Amino acid sequence: MGYKRKIMPASFCKSTDLTSAMAGIGMNFAAKADASANIEDTLYFASIEGMEKDDLRTLAVLVTWLETHSRWINADRLFRLISKQGSDRVRAFWSAVAVWQGKDRRFARMSDIHTGSRINLLEVGTDFLISRNGEDERFRDGPFRVPAKVLRNRPADILSPEVLAQRHRVYRFRVQMGPSYRADMWATMEVAPLVSVAELARRSYGSFATASQVKRDWKLLNASPEGVSNDNISANALT
Repeated sequence: MGYKRKIMPASFCKSTDLTSAMAGIGMNFAAKADASANIEDTLYFASIEGMEKDDLRTLAVLVTWLETHSRWINADRLFRLISKQGSDRVRAFWSAVAVWQGKDRRFARMSDIHTGSRINLLEVGTDFLISRNGEDERFRDGPFRVPAKVLRNRPADILSPEVLAQRHRVYRFRVQMGPSYRADMWATMEVAPLVSVAELARRSYGSFATASQVKRDWKLLNASPEGVSNDNISANALT
């Protein structure tokens, strides 16, 4: 059977698994961190938790994370995920994020993913709170109405890029190579060099062609010259 690319995760991440995933990508929740958590899957499921279940704590930490780490998101993968989402509230949130991140053109097409009227964060009291405190500056110009001071913004709620790069392998490769499917595949090859091309593509949600190129390049860079061991190469590199 030929390889068929999939964008959506195989199962819905919720409850304690989601908390572990969020901790794994640098959100400071009291849970065991899943350092292998997929970044876009986690952001996607966290936005559903925040918008559909009115979990303001999750939403606040998610927004703070985006403020610091958005440049290392695979914007293409995230757009493909959100475009499959039927919830107007979730789509409005990500459309608002795209407007907020307007200087990053990678998010441009996501700004049009919600085309309806502006959506209130709170079902009750939005107009009153906005009249008293104004709007959250991060969402003022987008399709999402958020009263100021409702979503707390505390840098201590997330890990810094420097710390996260030490703890999350894919994030580190994205810092080195740019936020792409290729970077994710290289991170996978680091720990599973014998993985098949199809499985490499599946794990990263990338294309078979890109996975084949990464597999080929990995073998090229990790092949020892005939008659020279990897230990000798390492020793010679230090002299």
